[in-house]
Amino acid sequence: MATLVPAPVTNFPDAMENEQLTVQRAIDGDQGAMRALWTRHAPHIDVVVRRMVGHDADLAADVAQDVWIQIFRALPSFRGDAQFGTWAHRIAVNRTLNALRRHRRLAALEVDVEDDSASVEPEADRAMLAASIEHAAARLSPGARTVFLLHDVEGYTHEEIAEQLGITSGGSKSQLFKARAKLRVMLAHLIDAPSSMRIRPTPTEHAAPLH
Repeated sequence: MATLVPAPVTNFPDAMENEQLTVQRAIDGDQGAMRALWTRHAPHIDVVVRRMVGHDADLAADVAQDVWIQIFRALPSFRGDAQFGTWAHRIAVNRTLNALRRHRRLAALEVDVEDDSASVEPEADRAMLAASIEHAAARLSPGARTVFLLHDVEGYTHEEIAEQLGITSGGSKSQLFKARAKLRVMLAHLIDAPSSMRIRPTPTEHAAPLH
């Protein structure tokens, strides 16, 4: 059995101060500081983009690159009111939504998942739980997936989603209902699994409204 190694204890205020210094150096054009920010936060940004884009790996890679271009362009506007990771996360969500609009991914809001897409093989390994949920979400229609991720993962309200996507709050609620219903079917084996394997909702912090 693998031995769990305790994570090193980090002084949070010191870590925040160090990152603020890194951000300031990046604003001043320090390439090493920019590389440090990218190395630290790119894995999370990639996850955010992939979840929203779905199975299109090429589009996800393009969007992630665009996100970082925008992050570095917007660095002078970073005031430190929130953590850099939270600020970058919001940019990632906004830029991905813009990319999905450009690719007309949100035009098919009423497209249903194909019937055979509800077939998901049970997995006994708890480590695969997160991958199963992400894989199932990627099988949703673009509109349903986007509303599901914004509401249940990112924590936005239906009113904020409606404003961002150009739909009604009722349309957002309808898409969320459909997304949850399809996910229940696709993840039935996890819902009915022993308590240690069941899906548990993970609370998320809604950092800031979309702009």
